[in-house]
Amino acid sequence: MPQTAQINRLNADQLTASIPVSIFDTIDDDSINEQSFIGHERAKEALEFGLSMPSVGFNVFAMGEHGTGRQTLIKQMLNQLAKAQATPSEWCYINNFDDGHAPFSLYLNPGEGKLLVSRLNTFIDDLIGLFPEIFDNPGYQRQKSAIDRAFNKQYDEAIDLVEQHAFEQGVALYEEKGEVGFSPMVEGKPINDKEFALLSEQQRGDFYQKLAELEHFLAEQLLELPLWKRTSAEKQRKLRFDTAKHSIKPLIKEMEHEFASNLGVLKYFKTIKQHIVDEVLEILANESVENRDDKEARKLMVERFVPNLLVDRGKDQGAPVVYEQNPTFQNLFGQVDFASFQGATYTSYRLIRAGALHKANGGYLLLDAEKLLNQPMVWSRLKLALKTGQITIENPYSEFSPPSVYSLQPEKIPLKVKVVLLGEPDIYYMLQEYDQEFTELFRVLADFDRHLTHDDSNLQAYGTIIRQRANKLNYPNVTNEALVEMVRYALRKAEHQSKISANIVVVNDLLDEAVYLAQKAGDTGQITGDHIQQALHAKKRRTGRISETWLSDIKERQVLISTQGKQVGKVNGLTVLEIGESVFGTPARITATVYAGSNGVTDIEREVDLGKSIHSKGVMLLTGYLGHKYGKDFPVSISANIAIEQSYGHIDGDSASMAELCALISAITQLPIEQGIAITGSINQHGEVQSIGGVNEKIEGFFQLCNDRGLTGSQGVIIPRTNMMNLMLNNEVISAVEQGKFNIYAVEDIDQALAILMSTAAGEMNSTRRYPRKSIHGLALDKLKQFADILEGGDEE
Repeated sequence: MPQTAQINRLNADQLTASIPVSIFDTIDDDSINEQSFIGHERAKEALEFGLSMPSVGFNVFAMGEHGTGRQTLIKQMLNQLAKAQATPSEWCYINNFDDGHAPFSLYLNPGEGKLLVSRLNTFIDDLIGLFPEIFDNPGYQRQKSAIDRAFNKQYDEAIDLVEQHAFEQGVALYEEKGEVGFSPMVEGKPINDKEFALLSEQQRGDFYQKLAELEHFLAEQLLELPLWKRTSAEKQRKLRFDTAKHSIKPLIKEMEHEFASNLGVLKYFKTIKQHIVDEVLEILANESVENRDDKEARKLMVERFVPNLLVDRGKDQGAPVVYEQNPTFQNLFGQVDFASFQGATYTSYRLIRAGALHKANGGYLLLDAEKLLNQPMVWSRLKLALKTGQITIENPYSEFSPPSVYSLQPEKIPLKVKVVLLGEPDIYYMLQEYDQEFTELFRVLADFDRHLTHDDSNLQAYGTIIRQRANKLNYPNVTNEALVEMVRYALRKAEHQSKISANIVVVNDLLDEAVYLAQKAGDTGQITGDHIQQALHAKKRRTGRISETWLSDIKERQVLISTQGKQVGKVNGLTVLEIGESVFGTPARITATVYAGSNGVTDIEREVDLGKSIHSKGVMLLTGYLGHKYGKDFPVSISANIAIEQSYGHIDGDSASMAELCALISAITQLPIEQGIAITGSINQHGEVQSIGGVNEKIEGFFQLCNDRGLTGSQGVIIPRTNMMNLMLNNEVISAVEQGKFNIYAVEDIDQALAILMSTAAGEMNSTRRYPRKSIHGLALDKLKQFADILEGGDEE
């Protein structure tokens, strides 16, 4: 009916949002140079609470889709909070001299870590310069000589006594190469072996007897010789130890004075005192080593005494903010490295490496929830660390390692960190449903919006963000017209005239492509609206092969779709196909057949298991509508089949239910449907039209087909009136509507849709509960009554 069509026909200015170019005139250079953010007020409030709440368990889950700016906003807020907070302590590992596989942890005030490491390195350098030269001191040499003289005196006295006794026996005593020997004397002079052989057997026998006696006497006199040697050696060692100790003591005293405020460091210096002298005497002043390798000696000293600083912090840098992009077990909790020497592996406290928890300790840690959950054992250990407040460095696969592998068990470090998880909604709800500990540890939800309100302040902020990025990347000036096109693109992504997509990443990608195309064309002056349009067309072409192929099949009549003429029981529905990045609308012919019977409305798609639950529900609603509309005075008995022709895959959604009802009523009334008008929308049992998704793609898909075949001016699309706010159509469709070549109708109920499709009034029930005879509902009621009479007559017979 022309009047109904005229009333429901939309004007061109209703097909897209109105964005005045002048709204971006207020963006100045100062705002471009300042980092800004837009929207997400609810998430900001949650973040302010969660990040500032000191109680345990108030960690934050930032829920939202990728590209909505979660990470940017959180980092901005964290950096502001962190700067105002005190810098947390540093932590290092030190040698456990009593149990090398269990290193101790040591806390340090901010900035002290590098100072302590540097000071101990200087201390080792001083020791290398001090030893062994310290033992050349005259005082040390005198004491050493005195000890040697005391030993020699005892030894000499014993030898003199033996020599006197031997002389009395006519035997001479001599020492050769540290060995004491005896020789017989003849006429007061010792004789050699040749002369000894000339003696008589009696003389030689007497000598052997005296020799046995003298050796026994010598043994008695030198019985305490090992004790003298041990006593002398102990005195020598004590002298060396005391000399080294007194030489080292002032150096340690100086370090203790420098770190007097840190009891942990002072305790470590006390431990050093207990072991440093022995290490120095073994490494730097070992008398058994002739030529000392200073480089190797220094390395050994460093391995024993210099702390392993895990994280270095500046005094005034505030709390740390760490984003770990790859939260593996080692990257998060730290690890113990291994080194090899001469084919053997070894490790020490110096090979302990910090993880993200160490770096973020005392501050904030950002993690991607999906990446975290994909790592084995990481999620359970992170929860344990947050619950216990301790960082444990361990090998997660130690139980699978060979028993002979030597590893470390470093002392646990106290943990105080605020964790922020970035994740999609499905991850959040899954964890909340199945993990009780998650609810205990992440009590704050920062829910980021998918869309932003379309108002002047947000538009200006959106334009500011775009120009900030262009300024940061040294792009040409972005004109107001270009900003309008990008904001329109963001509205299109949100599928709403009053909501902007919060996914700024896709807008940034569009800007990048527009800049590339402008530079390629040599337009380096500024980025205009035309450049943005070119980028959109280029992107559409890259991803448009499938949609072009589909339309080509329709034009070649491989898929039967009519865009002209009228047919009974046939209507063009609209569907959206989404394959990867390619999203496009395409018409689908929906047909209905009706005959007398009581089988009801049969959904062919459901019968062959191609129709999924929501689509099947939409078809079942048709039976409810028919009974409600026509079955108040007699039972509605009908057999009908509804199918989406040439569909070979699964179908879901109820956006075709209005089209299916129109095809069904056309089949009942035998009124033909205008094939140049496609229809989309879902209905309820009362015939009210409900919103559907993908309205822009559906309209543009059918328009493209009609445009390729030739616009007649009578072609168009029927959509739910509630979808008007979702219209963000391209300029080609808007221009065609403005010129009267294409029509878009917005309907509220099925009656309006039927009137437009069939050019006949739907009809209103009068006081006698009848519809006008020539109306759609009147014809449908008469036909259904005929079916009922046929069935009743058949039963009587």
